[in-house]
Amino acid sequence: MVSVPPGPPPGSTATTAGARDHARAQADAQVVGMPTLPASRARDLPSGIAPDTVLWEEVLDAGEYAAHLLPRGAQLRLTDLAGDACAHVAIHHAELPSERLNLADTTKVQWQTYPGRGSLLLSDRGRVLAAISEDTSGRHDTICGAPTRADHDTKYGDGRVEGPFPSARDRLIVALAKFGLGRRDLPPTISFFKGVRVDADGALHLDDVPGVAGAFVELRLELNVIVSVANVPHVLDDREQYPCTPLRLTAWRGAAPLSAASRESTPERDRAYLNTDDWLLGSTPAGAE
Repeated sequence: MVSVPPGPPPGSTATTAGARDHARAQADAQVVGMPTLPASRARDLPSGIAPDTVLWEEVLDAGEYAAHLLPRGAQLRLTDLAGDACAHVAIHHAELPSERLNLADTTKVQWQTYPGRGSLLLSDRGRVLAAISEDTSGRHDTICGAPTRADHDTKYGDGRVEGPFPSARDRLIVALAKFGLGRRDLPPTISFFKGVRVDADGALHLDDVPGVAGAFVELRLELNVIVSVANVPHVLDDREQYPCTPLRLTAWRGAAPLSAASRESTPERDRAYLNTDDWLLGSTPAGAE
């Protein structure tokens, strides 16, 4: 009599049917870092925001990244959920991806290294990609840029892009690839929720102000843009164990238009908006509203 080995137990993933059933059973599983789809199912929205206006809702856990195309006039809120997130952000003009965030111009044109409410994020063509419309954190960095794999290999032991301690630069390059962009398309990035200060001798250091759970920054988008975000420890953060807590991203349509007084509050701000208007006028077909 020939002995027949027993088959896989019920529910086993050793068979195609078992693997399918197991995969389907995860349909309603929730993890910390994941997008809400459709975005209109988002909960605990900012006051006054209707679910059907939400364009993007996602939480990034430590080391995670995301990218999204958002229209002119949308509002994007980045929320430091537990007080220790670090949002490295790149912005590209969606209709002209060679135009991207330029932090050198952003700081020198506005005579301010430390961005906050009212600051503009300028492109390398002198146009306004986004404006900081609200800011309850006040702790940001326009100087250091995104850390690299070499930084993370040294600090954490393994900085591979798919490893346990990925760098912000590598994660953002992967994000840009989803829009047909490459390594050379990634400019220096702005970091939100980690304040960097310059000493009198030029040395850079993170401020010693603790983060606040629930602090947020809101960006009003002034052109159609690609926003890429990586939630990764700041390059100057010397703590061990990859310190970073979840970051929430919420975008919605219908931000209120800026007043003339706001646009013209400084000569530099006025010029940047005039440059933006000039692009919009030239990119709108004749007869279109």
